[in-house]
Amino acid sequence: MVKICPKCTKKAAVKNGKIRGLQRYKCQDCGHQFQSRKRLKKLQSKIWHEYSHSRKTYSLLAEEYKHSIPWIKNLLDSINPKQVLLKPGKTVLIIDTTYFGKTFGVMLFRCAYTKQNLLYKFVFKETVALYLEGIRELEEQGWEILGIVCDGKRGLIQALHRFPVQMCQFHQTQIITRYLTRRPRLQASKELREIVKLLTETDEASFTYWLEQWHLKWKDFLREKSFNLETGTTFFTHKRLRSAYFSLRTNLPHLFTCEKYIRLRIPNTTNSIEGFFSHLKEKVRVHRGLKIKRKIKLIQEILG
Repeated sequence: MVKICPKCTKKAAVKNGKIRGLQRYKCQDCGHQFQSRKRLKKLQSKIWHEYSHSRKTYSLLAEEYKHSIPWIKNLLDSINPKQVLLKPGKTVLIIDTTYFGKTFGVMLFRCAYTKQNLLYKFVFKETVALYLEGIRELEEQGWEILGIVCDGKRGLIQALHRFPVQMCQFHQTQIITRYLTRRPRLQASKELREIVKLLTETDEASFTYWLEQWHLKWKDFLREKSFNLETGTTFFTHKRLRSAYFSLRTNLPHLFTCEKYIRLRIPNTTNSIEGFFSHLKEKVRVHRGLKIKRKIKLIQEILG
């Protein structure tokens, strides 16, 4: 079988045996030796899939395919991850950002219906402007956004006013835990935490009623002030408890959006995207010590 030599472009290359299972060719005109590109590409695709999805490290791949680690690295570096093109349609978006150390983060826009990643951005900082930019890109692609689920980042819900927005109930619970801790000492804090524990299991009317009853009972306690002898100023004695209560009261209009738009099937949490982030980080963690470019390429492959 005669092949065209990639160096001199003459049809003068013939088979020259196999090395590590790959057919090699030698040009009878210029003496250049090369491998079958078709078979090399197939091997490259196989190794890349095992590296990115089967958690095989450079050393494991080098041992399995009887090549050096630098050869495996060079082979994988020449790959360009392909992004799956999805047909635009109606969607409820789940949006969030996760970080990989202090170097960069991934902002993800995920479909709540199909559990597919529609768009992602590599970012250094999570901003409202970047979220709006991503939503605009999706709309330009033809996606009809019926609603959005987010974690309640400051200013984000207000910026998304033209959509039905569901704040993640789990994130709201975490906010309250940060203010009150898991084992609060004050009786008012204990009672408020018990109410918040029911957030994902109840409806808006019941939750609002319990929150109002709590406030009626403890409103005077919330108004208590202390005096600072050094500065001569007063401050609220139970600042963290007040912050927890006002966080709930401020976010309440967006904590049960899923209940108001039942036909849209809006999730009440961002669990879908949080679960995917955990899966993504677990796979990236297998390949510790990667350079940023290689880490980004691996993330792109997993994101699809």
